[in-house]
Amino acid sequence: MKQYQSFLIDLDGTVYRGRETIDAGVRFVKRLQKAGRDYVFLTNNTTRTRQMVVDKLAGHGIKTDVDHIYTPSLASVAYLRSLEPDQDKIPVYIIGQTGLFRAFAQDPHFYIDDQKPRYVIVGMDTDLTYHKIMVATNAIRNGAKFIGTNADVVLPAGHSFYPGNGSQCAMIAVASGQKPLFIGKPEKIIIDMALKRYNLERENCLLVGDNYDTDIKAGFNSQMDTLLVLTGVTQEQDLIGRKQPTYLVHSLDEWSL
Repeated sequence: MKQYQSFLIDLDGTVYRGRETIDAGVRFVKRLQKAGRDYVFLTNNTTRTRQMVVDKLAGHGIKTDVDHIYTPSLASVAYLRSLEPDQDKIPVYIIGQTGLFRAFAQDPHFYIDDQKPRYVIVGMDTDLTYHKIMVATNAIRNGAKFIGTNADVVLPAGHSFYPGNGSQCAMIAVASGQKPLFIGKPEKIIIDMALKRYNLERENCLLVGDNYDTDIKAGFNSQMDTLLVLTGVTQEQDLIGRKQPTYLVHSLDEWSL
C-alpha cells in the first residue's frame, strides 16, 4: 500500500452523518494529526463559514482550525481571481448563504452588483426567492458568466432528501439558456485550487470520501488516488460495473497510515 503524505477528506458521510458522529472517521483524523500528516477537509457545503465547520467538527470530537477547511466558496474566489488576475474590482451577483457571501466579502477584488455583474455565482440557498432567480437569469442573459458552486442535485437529511444546489442551478440554466460552470466536487477545479492553496503534490495526496459521484469522481477527474469508505452514500453494490476507486474500506479504522 502506498504511503501518502497528504489527505483531502470529505465530511458528511465520512466524519459525521448530520448530527451523528462516525467514530472511525474521527479516529482516522486523529491518527493523521498524531502522525503529522497533511490534511484538508474538502466539503461541497457552501452554507457555512470555515469557522462554522470548525465548530461543527469540535462537536464531533475533532479539534482543528480554519486553515484545514476548504470549500467551493473559497475555490470559486480563487478560480475567478485566476481568470482576471489584473482586475481590482470585479462585479458579481451571488445567490447563497453565509459561507459563500463571507468568502467573497473577504476578498477586496469583488463587489456585489445586481445590475451588471460579470459573474453570477449560485450556491445553496434555503431562502431562495423568485426575485433572486429573476436577477440571476437576466444577468446571465445579458452576458454574465454562470458559476455554480457545486452540482449536488439533492442533499441527504436524515432519511429524506432535500433539493440541492444542482437543482437550483438547473432552474436558472433553463431560464437563462446557459449551463453553469461548476466548481465543487466532482469537478477538477476545486481539487486544483486546493492543491495550489496548500502547496500539495497531487501524486502524494489521497482523496477520502463516501460518495462515489462527488468524492471519488473528483479523484478520477483530477488523476488522484481515492479511498472510498462505505459509511455514507455509496454502498458496495453501487460499484458494480463502474470504475473502481483506488481503495475501498468499510470503515476508516481499516486504513493503516
